[in-house]
Amino acid sequence: MPRMDSFVEYTVELLEPLGPVQARSMFGGWGLYFGGRMFGLIIQGQLYLKTDDVTRPAFEAEGCRPFIYQSRGKEQPMSYWTPPTDAEDDGRRLLPWARRAVEASNRAAMKKAAKKAPAAKKKPAAKKKPVRRS
Repeated sequence: MPRMDSFVEYTVELLEPLGPVQARSMFGGWGLYFGGRMFGLIIQGQLYLKTDDVTRPAFEAEGCRPFIYQSRGKEQPMSYWTPPTDAEDDGRRLLPWARRAVEASNRAAMKKAAKKAPAAKKKPAAKKKPVRRS
């Protein structure tokens, strides 16, 4: 496993008030996890936080930018956005944005679980009566 660089270590320290945050190496960057769910991404020295339809407007209003990658010659935006500039180096200001990211991550997991759940539970098969032999 690659050794964390100083920016990843620093970011994890800033997020300590959130609770136990883990950083895992992935795709040339780092995934940030809380409670087993990814809520953040660090790539090329930039922190991105998970957003959804509920939280994205707040990120947009603060002038934050989405993480965009190139795939097959097209730009593909992801649901991870930079925190506001004034929160990037201030743990106190970063904390509410990180909480929003954790909440978005939890909502995404709940949506995914709901899609996997069967639409209607099937009735259990009727038990056959044992045959009596005389």
